[in-house]
Amino acid sequence: MVIPGFIRKYNIIIGVALIVVLAGAPAVYFFRQYQQAQLRINNPTEAARQDAKDTVAAVGKFMLLPAGEEPTIIQLKDITQFKDQPFFANAQNGDRIIIYTKAKKAILYRAETNMVIDVAPVNVGSDSATPSTNAKQ
Repeated sequence: MVIPGFIRKYNIIIGVALIVVLAGAPAVYFFRQYQQAQLRINNPTEAARQDAKDTVAAVGKFMLLPAGEEPTIIQLKDITQFKDQPFFANAQNGDRIIIYTKAKKAILYRAETNMVIDVAPVNVGSDSATPSTNAKQ
């Protein structure tokens, strides 16, 4: 059976278009990733603000968070400093503490597993806010 010339040309055009699309999709994806990385490098304050917003949004899926208050978010670097406090008993390096000073609430969150590890009331002092270690739960 002989295939007419225009059908062969049509198949070649479709094949080339398919290759261009398949090669272009990863290029677009990685270019966007590069742009986001450059934005994070050039504007670390905005990157930190976006990271905090993402963390609060992730925790907000698990529990009702205080409204009208901007939390303070701290990432644990060295858990050995806090091992004597019950709030940090299950904490690991890299966990985040979300502190709501007006609502007097501290939340220990692990982003790697997307889990809320612990929640505790906060004693608001004159200098800093720390999770309560003697609060009854």
